[in-house]
Amino acid sequence: MLRRLTLVSRLTILYALISAMVLCGLGVMVARASYSHFVDLDLAYLQGNASLVQRGLTQTSEPSDVRALLAQQMDSHQGLYIALSDGISSGPMAHGVDFSALSAANVPPETSYDWQAGHMTLRGIKVPLQQGGSLLLGLDTHHHMHFMTQLHYTLAIYLFVATLLSGLLGWWAARRGLAPLRVMRERARNIDARQLNIRMPTADSSAELVELAQGLNLMLERLEQDFERISEFSSDLAHELRTPITNLLTQTQVTLTRERDAESYRDILASNAEEFQRLARTVSDMLYLAKTEHGLELPNREPLSLAVEVQALFDFYEPVSEEARIGLSLQGDATIVGDRLMVRRAIGNLLSNALRHAFKHSVIEVIVTRLPNAVELTVKNEGHPIDEAAIPRLFDRFYRTQKSRPHPEHSGTGLGLSITRSLMLAQGGTITVASNEKNTSFTLVFLKVS
Repeated sequence: MLRRLTLVSRLTILYALISAMVLCGLGVMVARASYSHFVDLDLAYLQGNASLVQRGLTQTSEPSDVRALLAQQMDSHQGLYIALSDGISSGPMAHGVDFSALSAANVPPETSYDWQAGHMTLRGIKVPLQQGGSLLLGLDTHHHMHFMTQLHYTLAIYLFVATLLSGLLGWWAARRGLAPLRVMRERARNIDARQLNIRMPTADSSAELVELAQGLNLMLERLEQDFERISEFSSDLAHELRTPITNLLTQTQVTLTRERDAESYRDILASNAEEFQRLARTVSDMLYLAKTEHGLELPNREPLSLAVEVQALFDFYEPVSEEARIGLSLQGDATIVGDRLMVRRAIGNLLSNALRHAFKHSVIEVIVTRLPNAVELTVKNEGHPIDEAAIPRLFDRFYRTQKSRPHPEHSGTGLGLSITRSLMLAQGGTITVASNEKNTSFTLVFLKVS
């Protein structure tokens, strides 16, 4: 049932219950202390009267004088009853009060004993006499019981009122203390795809709520950044796919405008097949990039020799390099710990990019350098320099530098460098680029060398 209540209601109930428990404990302590105080007072009062009676009994032994002494003592003290017990009589009486319960009780002289005699509740003591028998004294506790009843009634009313006030104060304190949560709730209601820049307030809040607000703000900041990346991703993908789809649609519509021979249809289908291949490559690269950027494809780490991996890529790209009359050179070697497929694809993207932009009859150099805490792999090629203004955007999706490095015969998707950067980040590495009039160099930095 408590789960359905608001946090303010839960805190109010909890505070009221704790207050009630504390007040009940205090009330019990007050009541017990008052009762013990009355018992001590009654015991001192009875012992004082017992001493007076004992002193009188030592001065007389006549039964008539003894009865007169006891009567005088009882008449001068209201509610006091005194009787003598010879140890044989089982029912001593005084003014109609039966002392048999006290006489039969095994009570030390320093301890009081309570018993019921008719409509009265008596508290008494039993004092042994030197001449034999016992002196029995009883005190009517009606006035004490009346006070204790009134005290209990007063404490009960105070407990009820104090608990009610504690609950109201607890509700006020909880509502005031949780006011920043209501502000957060109102702000959270306004957050949508168009307003991801809203942040939770951190001023005028307790330390716990400030930590909560800061955590939520960090989460909102990450969500905003992810949403912006997704929006850019979708926009880039739509823009990139629009051109080949438009080309395919236009070419198909033009083809259907009139009859053509079989050779023409074959050429058109071949051209469409190239566009479809480009579309398939773009979609495949985008899916792979999405996986690496969001950590869905975790690297399978193992020791790798960079020289072995680069040489395998040289064998793969050898037909392309021979056709373009471009040489491939490898210098150095080092062992790293990484995912084989990711490392090979990262280096392969740089080699493919270098083959597209290198001058003919030049040499693409792959240099492996071992550093104290890392390994650098540099792919260097001679070609047109990259504009300095384009370098910061070089790793953006679909970004191309055709204006500065024209190669229309080697049109890529613009995703190779973005994928390479994501692959390096997934393995804890980095990628940098440097370009001048002589050559362009891409450097992969692999950390945690084995």
